[in-house]
Amino acid sequence: MTEPLRPVVSSLSLSAAERIVDTALDTRRQHGLLPLAVAVLDSGGHLVAFKREDGCGVLRYDIAVGKAAAALGMGMSTRLIRDRLAARPVFQGALAAAADGRFIPVPGGVLVLDAQGRAIGAVGISGDTSDKDEFCAITAVQAAGLASEPAAPDPKWNESQL
Repeated sequence: MTEPLRPVVSSLSLSAAERIVDTALDTRRQHGLLPLAVAVLDSGGHLVAFKREDGCGVLRYDIAVGKAAAALGMGMSTRLIRDRLAARPVFQGALAAAADGRFIPVPGGVLVLDAQGRAIGAVGISGDTSDKDEFCAITAVQAAGLASEPAAPDPKWNESQL
């Protein structure tokens, strides 16, 4: 008698990750922002979904993944990482080295939380200013029926300029 195969359950479903990506891109278009690259990682740091719009530079993939990975790696949004580590550049450099370059400590890396407040993944966005990237990420996570950390974008997100 053979043993049955067991399904492997991801912390973040493909359908939820796709909703996050698509909503982030829709939000970008609604607000007239620059083209984006959007990466969604599960809690193990594995890529679940990614899209890069026409007009994005080729490094935007790496930046988006680096923002999401930094949020997961530190257990907090990249905005919070930036704010907490602003006076500790040597430590930031050490984290980047430890993360093999997958550590971008600027806004746009947002944790995806389940109903119990546990991080089940992260979204990273790159393409416009970091505050605008973060606005799209938070909006998309919440539109997918999940919670985000941070829970709200910077109130002046739309005033940020390149």
